[in-house]
Amino acid sequence: MFKDAEEFIRLYYYETKKDDEALEKRLIEINEQIEKYGQYELTYDELDYGAKLAWRNSNRCIGRLFWKNLKVIDKRELQTETQIFEALLEHVNTATNKGRIRPTITIFLPTVGNQSIRIWNHQLIRYAGYQTEHGVIGDPDSIVFTEVCQKLGWRGKGGPFDILPLVIQVNDHPPKWFEIPEEMILEVPLRHPNYEWFADLNLKWYAVPIISSMKLEIGGITYSAAPFNGWYMGTEIAARNLADENRYNMLPKIADLMGLDRKTNASLWKDRALVELNTAVLHSFKEDGVSIVDHHTAAHQFKQFEEKEREMGREVTGNWVWLIPPVSPATTHIFHKPYNNKVNKPNYFYQQLPYERT
Repeated sequence: MFKDAEEFIRLYYYETKKDDEALEKRLIEINEQIEKYGQYELTYDELDYGAKLAWRNSNRCIGRLFWKNLKVIDKRELQTETQIFEALLEHVNTATNKGRIRPTITIFLPTVGNQSIRIWNHQLIRYAGYQTEHGVIGDPDSIVFTEVCQKLGWRGKGGPFDILPLVIQVNDHPPKWFEIPEEMILEVPLRHPNYEWFADLNLKWYAVPIISSMKLEIGGITYSAAPFNGWYMGTEIAARNLADENRYNMLPKIADLMGLDRKTNASLWKDRALVELNTAVLHSFKEDGVSIVDHHTAAHQFKQFEEKEREMGREVTGNWVWLIPPVSPATTHIFHKPYNNKVNKPNYFYQQLPYERT
């Protein structure tokens, strides 16, 4: 642990231009804490910078230009499920910001021995998926977790856009679920600037993607509950969530309403429907004043990030497969260059879902 701690603390003191004497004093203090208790505690400033570095190091994220703007909420003092739930509502409110989405992370107690906090949700806000005799209603990607919630006692309305409850587990206690108040969840009804029939599809999507299933690692310390968010890139909603065959699979219906020929792939009906679905998402979010970015702008912003990192003498690592947008990737500079997928820390990592063990 001290090796990881020293590596991070030295980086933190170097990048924030703190003096060497303070650095050595802090390292002695950390070493004494680890020897005495088997662990140490980050100061708020260290935690704040570490969370930001984790975003800067996130190889799969195209939005890293704004890493310094991350709002870090320290909730390491909280102990109970109810306290944690209230903090998650605070996160939703802070991040949503009436549509002007704020990149935010809330960090709870670190994992030490048998002490851990887990949020069972993949995202704080997500739609349920119901397996019925007539097919799937809602989001197919949520079927398993929806069934988990139902076993815990939650009952949804059985609709295509039911918000799942928050499921929180402290240590080895039984998980508890909590409903998010409807008025706290900002959703955007989707319409198209040119096709009036698009509104009749009754599609919508929530404003903020708050990832809650990953763990944050800073200086040898693991935070198993540290939900974080940026704002959406339009293709995440339109080219994946609503378009993928194993998600809402809307392309065939949109193509039919556009009068496209689905009998042959050569008609490019999927491509044409996909463009209009993306147009609708971007149009709707912008018309409602909700932050979103198109994939061309996002790629340009990533290029700015690369240039800034180069000026600082830092290598930009990246996972090419994740960085290229799912629509027209060859029109971006990212498509045409390789990236080193080396994993630097601090960083965010996947962890086993708690209900996979139940």
